[in-house]
Amino acid sequence: MELALFDFDHTVTTCDTYGRFLRRVATPEQLAQAWWKVGPWLLAYRLKLISAKRLRRRVTRLTFTDRHLEDITAQAAGYARDVLPGVMRPEMLEQIQWHLKQQHTVVIVSGSLDLYLRPWCEAMGLELICNRLESRDGRLTGRYAQGDCAPHKVAQIRRRFDLPRYLRIHAYGDSSEDRPMLALAHERWYRGKPMKPRRTAPASAPPARDSRA
Repeated sequence: MELALFDFDHTVTTCDTYGRFLRRVATPEQLAQAWWKVGPWLLAYRLKLISAKRLRRRVTRLTFTDRHLEDITAQAAGYARDVLPGVMRPEMLEQIQWHLKQQHTVVIVSGSLDLYLRPWCEAMGLELICNRLESRDGRLTGRYAQGDCAPHKVAQIRRRFDLPRYLRIHAYGDSSEDRPMLALAHERWYRGKPMKPRRTAPASAPPARDSRA
């Protein structure tokens, strides 16, 4: 048994799919107010004055509070169908397919939303750990159902999988939030480049190509 853990945004994809989804579902009023309600926070994040977690929480609350769950779910299905295929890294899809052919358990571990990740993962035959939006009486509250999972990927992985059962663990990521997840793995790739393995790599494993070269 082997386990392959993939971050999604900027690892499997070429962009931040959550940001694109937010812009897709935002109302005209929200878009008009974004420059002063979100802009300063985005600048603070780029200056490393606030964390990605705080920025995600704010834009999630501003975009989804009191929105109809049914409407956002329908838009998410369209996003998964029409947008996601165009932002995938071909070499990472190849890597995912290789793991599947070896009958490894392949998991997307992401801070993005299940509303559009789940349809994509189900079509690919992948398992999923990600954020879910909280709703009450058919309307979204603007909060995550169980808190933001992105800073707690390792805890979520350990909760779902009995890691000592796996002969080898592979992990792929691109950001500081992924480093604890990468530390779980015997074979790990950061931004497309192999990191020092914990143990000797299987001879048949294909090298992950550097998609950022």
